[in-house]
Amino acid sequence: MTTSSLIIQGADIETADLKTLHALARASAIEKIDGHFLHQAFRLTEVDASTRTQVRAHCEANALDFAFVPATQKLTDVKLIATDMDSTLITIECIDEIADFIGRKAEVALITERAMAGELDWPASFRARVAILNGLPEATLQRVYDERLQLSVGAEILIAAAKRAGIKTMLVSGGFTFFTERLKVLLGLDFAFSNTLEIIDGKLTGQIVGPLCDATAKATHLTNTASLLGFRPEQVLALGDGANDIAMMNAAGYSVAYHAKPIVREAAGYAISEVGLDGVLALFS
Repeated sequence: MTTSSLIIQGADIETADLKTLHALARASAIEKIDGHFLHQAFRLTEVDASTRTQVRAHCEANALDFAFVPATQKLTDVKLIATDMDSTLITIECIDEIADFIGRKAEVALITERAMAGELDWPASFRARVAILNGLPEATLQRVYDERLQLSVGAEILIAAAKRAGIKTMLVSGGFTFFTERLKVLLGLDFAFSNTLEIIDGKLTGQIVGPLCDATAKATHLTNTASLLGFRPEQVLALGDGANDIAMMNAAGYSVAYHAKPIVREAAGYAISEVGLDGVLALFS
């Protein structure tokens, strides 16, 4: 029988919290996880996984991330990491920021929020949002990249650790190639898939060129890339935050909902809501 460990992560974990969780989870011991994290991480060993409800209640009340993981789970089990871009690898939703340059950020952001929560049909809502961008100068995209795009906390640590471990990395986004291709170069990612904005005479037309990178396409890109590399689904880790990431996450052996909508947290194997992307590494320590 495989034993479980309980991984606890947070900005500043109180000793009292660890003691409480040790008792709640009926753990054998508490170990500090050593790593180049931007937060604190601890492993509670030989826990009782049936205590999840009690552990969840305490962690949610105290701004802590938790995960019950197989005691033998290691980063070497992963061969490919696939991550979403907007609000996952980076802190912004690019389409919302582009729309801000025509004074329609609030309108577009509301549609984005509802689509990511699974309340709207994603392809239809996406095309509607892109249509709003009609007539914007192409230079607006560069301004968003230069002035507003920021990597999520811990993103560079996660990607660097993946490279050291020989793990392939891919960006699979419902966003735009203008941004994914630049991030691919910046971070040294192996693959990137997203949507291409149509640009004519230096202006956005409000249309997409080629097939849409929607939920189904995201899952297909993941499975096709894994197959191309000779990796089994159980060797793939997928990260996302929105409803259009669920199919991709279901196609992977490991899935992490990152600062995600409730529908995504429920669908994922693990959830990180308090710490940065480097928190993924503690799950495989």
